[in-house]
Amino acid sequence: MAAVSAPPVAAMAQEAPTAAPITELPGDGPDPPESDPDFGPEMEALPAEPAQGPASPTTDWDWVRSQWALDWSWVNLSAMLFASNPRIVRNAITRHRDGLDANPVTYLEANNRPLQNTARAAAGRYFGTSGEAVALVESTTSGVGLVYNGLIVGYGDEILTTTHDYYVTHESLRLLALRSGAMVRKITLFEEARGASQGQIVSRLMAAITDRTRVLALTWVHSSTGLKMPIAAIAQALRAVNASRAPNKAVLLCVDGVHGFGVENVTFEELGCDVFVAGCHKWMFGPRGTGLVFFRPSALARFSPTIPSFLAPNAYGAWLGGYDPGPTTGARMTPGGFKAFEHVWALNETFQFHQMIGKATIAARTRTLAGRLKMALAQMPHIALRTPIDPALSAGIVSFDVPGLSADAVVRRLRAARVIGSAAPYARRHVRLTPSFRNNEAEVDFAVQVLADIRPPRG
Repeated sequence: MAAVSAPPVAAMAQEAPTAAPITELPGDGPDPPESDPDFGPEMEALPAEPAQGPASPTTDWDWVRSQWALDWSWVNLSAMLFASNPRIVRNAITRHRDGLDANPVTYLEANNRPLQNTARAAAGRYFGTSGEAVALVESTTSGVGLVYNGLIVGYGDEILTTTHDYYVTHESLRLLALRSGAMVRKITLFEEARGASQGQIVSRLMAAITDRTRVLALTWVHSSTGLKMPIAAIAQALRAVNASRAPNKAVLLCVDGVHGFGVENVTFEELGCDVFVAGCHKWMFGPRGTGLVFFRPSALARFSPTIPSFLAPNAYGAWLGGYDPGPTTGARMTPGGFKAFEHVWALNETFQFHQMIGKATIAARTRTLAGRLKMALAQMPHIALRTPIDPALSAGIVSFDVPGLSADAVVRRLRAARVIGSAAPYARRHVRLTPSFRNNEAEVDFAVQVLADIRPPRG
């Protein structure tokens, strides 16, 4: 494989400046009663603009690849699982870790609240919404659990989901039903993902909604087959359903969006859902142990925080004063506690990196590589492609089978040829290869050549 070129000096200058050193210590006076336990100055509003704007988008893919410290002797087509970080994110993590190691308390006091709110604001800008209604979590799983644990539903209310959704959604809803007396109903949208259509999916979902339905719990891109749900069309159809309902009985659209976040060039408003959850250590290539929940402001009243927040303004003061801290907000939905702060704080650089390259550029690159892989696999008679060819119904996940071999056997044989894929952890397992914008055409073609020789035993 061709060696990657060294990054240009101008591009390296885009990394965020180091945190300002602490030049003076606070006075010896008593802390005000409303001070919060996670330290740092109060920040009622999130910053409107980043401290440093992104550079012009680049399509120098050799430079993009050079930002990773990956072992390029492997073809890593597993972005959907667990990502390594580009240089700007690694450097931010190191900078904050060094600051915490040198003087943990004063560095935490100076940076924690401002940098968490900066991360929320950066996430909002990336997704075309306000950071005020963004909660910081540790992963998609913790975000989904937080959302459904805090969902306000009553006995006999219904949550509608599908048989195609992932364990995390199903289990979170099961636990919600046990606590609340609400009902969970699962429907099947299609027999095979490759044969699905937008119209069929939307019509089956709308037909399944009843007067008791309060939540539609869906996944944007299925990690089993790679099918991308038409969330915007579903949201539009839901608006007609909700037009005659009281706000507390409207059907909320809650989406596990991790396998589209960092892939698709779309905004929160364009998707039209009420809640969107995504980890940042997959397609975003962000710090490990980070994730986000985006709430539509009008939907926040349907949720209640379940973990004490350290981020919400005056959260500590409400406890000391014995009064209600107020309505649910993105900050109040952000769990408190001491965390891997250097990772949370480096989220800002994660979004800077994506916007430096350009969301549309990343989406086009991912679509091109995934399309190249799908078209090649579709022409192989010994391979059964499971992911729709149409990019309107697929993203970066490419799922397939080699009939006569188990998915795990195919993954092992790919690994033997130094190609990293995975098998979907469902009852019906498929092989998954997931090209991302850090890959190139040569890597996709190499994986295709390896798969050409992976066949079941004769006889």
